[in-house]
Amino acid sequence: MSIRFNIVMLFIFFILIGAKSTFSQIKEIQSPAGKNSGEPNLFSGQDGVVFLSWVEQTQESDYELRFSRLQNDKWSSSMMIAEGPNWFVNWADFPSLVSNKNGLLAAHWLAVNGDATYAYDINLSFSNDDGKSWGSPIVPHRDSTQTEHGFASLLPWRDNQIFAVWLDGRNYAKKEMGSSGPPTNEMTLRFALIGQDGKISEEAVLDERVCDCCQTSSALTENGAIVLYRNRSVNEVRDIFVVRYQNGEWSKPKILHEDGWEIAGCPVNGPAVNASGKIVATAWFTNALGRPMVKMAFSDDEGVSFSNPVIVDEGNPIGRVAVVLMDENSALVSWLEATKEGAEIRARKITADGQVEPSFLIAKTGAARASGFPVMARQKDGVVIAYTWPGNPSHVKTIMVKLTDDRIIK
Repeated sequence: MSIRFNIVMLFIFFILIGAKSTFSQIKEIQSPAGKNSGEPNLFSGQDGVVFLSWVEQTQESDYELRFSRLQNDKWSSSMMIAEGPNWFVNWADFPSLVSNKNGLLAAHWLAVNGDATYAYDINLSFSNDDGKSWGSPIVPHRDSTQTEHGFASLLPWRDNQIFAVWLDGRNYAKKEMGSSGPPTNEMTLRFALIGQDGKISEEAVLDERVCDCCQTSSALTENGAIVLYRNRSVNEVRDIFVVRYQNGEWSKPKILHEDGWEIAGCPVNGPAVNASGKIVATAWFTNALGRPMVKMAFSDDEGVSFSNPVIVDEGNPIGRVAVVLMDENSALVSWLEATKEGAEIRARKITADGQVEPSFLIAKTGAARASGFPVMARQKDGVVIAYTWPGNPSHVKTIMVKLTDDRIIK
């Protein structure tokens, strides 16, 4: 064998060893979700506890929002947050749950408010007794139009408030009360702080024209918060934008990276963001110029600026991204990669200086909408992944990826 061949093989060997040195074990954890479950979401609390929330269909038109905590690599018995027959349940617009440092829980779900297909409200509820009981639903938007209100991102905020951003379709209404002129068929990105007492404050329009049905994603930073979303230009370019919230003020919308994806319709493929202190990790999908790609980029200044993006996928991505910081210099990105049999949930570690570890398989799944959006959250010594298995009936599955080192963001 040639010396060059031996060097190449040795190089590949060390790459594989490096990948294994970060993740030692991938195993499925028995899910607390029952049959006919889907739309999972994860939240990593400030005390390191991971919460799983999901929707279960109990009757033909009845649903429950339930949650569980991960304790010693096992999920606790599930508890119900809310139930109802008039919910809007959708593969891409899913509920969530967050917890603050005082143990206050807040969750949101979507309730139908009219006859139109996409007429629904955000409902938000609080619990201050570990989820045993929940308060009456609060609607954070006060326009009362029978239009779309969803794709919400929640964060725990100071003074037991909840930081909420969402896509708001009130401009699609025929005429707002007291307004004049024709309607505008444009989705807006809006914000409010919601108190446990139902008080809504600091309401703001963050962007007056955004993509209609791509998820928003938000994260706490050292001095505030950062929000990612898909924008929509007048020329139908739908790239990822950033807004930042500090000292009670919002920055102007700013493009994260100029992909130039022109598409005359929503791709239903939102971005993901995770942050710790001043470090921010982002991931997103684009199909600019007909070349599908999953990209990720870092920021070390709370999202004021970003590194050049790194391509993460294996060449045939569907998107549906998630991202978590591993430490201040690296992040784990997951996405759906299309295969001949359907799709795979794959993940890859990326470092802030652009080094890319080999991707690895999390789980095999389907490529259709029924498989939903896999989500990730950091746990004390690993990463938790939740996704919908699109069987008949569907059900939520959970996986733990263990780490071999102790490089953990506290």
